[in-house]
Amino acid sequence: MKPNYSGPYIYTGNVDIQLWSTLSKLTKEEALSKEWYVYFSFRNPQTGKLVRQTNIKTGVNSLKTKKERYAKLETIKDNLLFLLKKGFNPYVDNSILEEKTLQKLDTEINGTTANPVITAEKKPEKIPVAKVPKIKVVIDNEKSIKEAFQFGLKIKQNVLGATSYSGFQGRINRFLTWLDENGSSSDKISTLEKKTFITYLNSVLENTSASNRNNTRTDLSALVQTIVDNELMHDNYVKSINVLKSAPERNKTYSVTQEKDILEYIEQNDAILLLYIQFITYNFLRPVEVNRLKIGDLDLEGKKLFVRAKNKAVKVKIIPQKIIDLLPDLSSMDPNHYLFTPTAIGAEWEAEENNRRDNFSKKFKLVKDHFKLNKDYGLYSFRHTAITNLYREIRKIKTPHEAKSILMGITGHQTIEALEKYLRYIDAELPDDYSHLLK
Repeated sequence: MKPNYSGPYIYTGNVDIQLWSTLSKLTKEEALSKEWYVYFSFRNPQTGKLVRQTNIKTGVNSLKTKKERYAKLETIKDNLLFLLKKGFNPYVDNSILEEKTLQKLDTEINGTTANPVITAEKKPEKIPVAKVPKIKVVIDNEKSIKEAFQFGLKIKQNVLGATSYSGFQGRINRFLTWLDENGSSSDKISTLEKKTFITYLNSVLENTSASNRNNTRTDLSALVQTIVDNELMHDNYVKSINVLKSAPERNKTYSVTQEKDILEYIEQNDAILLLYIQFITYNFLRPVEVNRLKIGDLDLEGKKLFVRAKNKAVKVKIIPQKIIDLLPDLSSMDPNHYLFTPTAIGAEWEAEENNRRDNFSKKFKLVKDHFKLNKDYGLYSFRHTAITNLYREIRKIKTPHEAKSILMGITGHQTIEALEKYLRYIDAELPDDYSHLLK
């Protein structure tokens, strides 16, 4: 038979209490600023489903330290578990049970008995405990899973960019579709369990890859956390689900011969694509950043480029003279027009960011097919190649630290650590020939 209850559990401000000593002061203060409580679910005799019951706090949040607060919650949890095992049921009259057990617990709490209540699982010991209050049934207007998730999506839509939200929404909707096929998204949000998420993530892993499964887990966790923050759920179960090891995919750098042959071929066949790639190469931009450029983002007199990047709203980069010499006259063009469009430099283009990106990806796919390049190579490879070549050129006359300091100002990385991680990622720094050391 299925158990009539799940829990009780302790909610500690959305942090792992076992890792408390490793948390920063700010994280600890933020956790203590939230409501801590004990919670559990009990099976509704009419529906047969586990229903979340009212949180139990009993003044615990007036305590200011983690030690005091958690000790009291543990006591409440132990006593509640004791009552549940004895047959406590929030849907029926528990007068007889309360008379037999709660009064004994009260006596033990006040320290007036020599015979403390003993459970079958515990050794006799005298522990100061808090009185367990009567449990109330959860409110009737609880949102369904679908309603709660749609609420979370509305909030995320206001904080994510259009491109990021599109992928985020797709993953969440796929979960809701799967849930309807294997249960019902119309069930109350309190019935959503960790096992449901695990089962879904396993199906994603089986049908796609470990990387996609991990990305799905990240998006689900982000949405559930929003729901928890708005008090529609009490725990983010997804955060405790493990991340699987996956082999990251990256674009390879081009060899000197490959880069030369590719650029010569593009120069003969697609002038717009060539300039697009030159912006990636000479300005060290990501393809998505080039897609976002508008005529007004280029200050040719000041040699400045205003880029909407992934790590901050707008960043300013210099425009090397090499790029300025390649550009047509932009003075008479509309500042609000995109710099790169399918058929012209500086024109109106009504298209979503994903579609603009796909347009140039498909253009370059024709080039890849001509040179029989596999999926390891792409437009991003030009950025990797340019940064690798520049770093190795600077290293000829500078120490590694000096070279990285110069390079950081050019590539736009925020810290030396981030740049070093990126250089390791693209294998930019290789040792000198060590043949003389081999015997």
